[in-house]
Amino acid sequence: MFEEFWWIIPIVMMALCFYVMRGKKGLMMCGHGSNVGGNHVIRDSDSALEIVGKRYALGEIDKTEYEDKKKAFSHSENQEGKKD
Repeated sequence: MFEEFWWIIPIVMMALCFYVMRGKKGLMMCGHGSNVGGNHVIRDSDSALEIVGKRYALGEIDKTEYEDKKKAFSHSENQEGKKD
């Protein structure tokens, strides 16, 4: 009996590997993944300061760049508040 259906095992293994890899990387490529409910997902409604904070948390920018941008955005928000 096994001699007739030996070819099913490699196909099942490949399908299983595809399913596991798609679940881990496929969702992350679409902007989802382990951070679906987390705070690191950048949304259109986020302020510039929130986006910079999230980029720093994700490691996209270093501490110096984060602090420079944070200072610049804080300064520009203060200037806008004074105009009103």
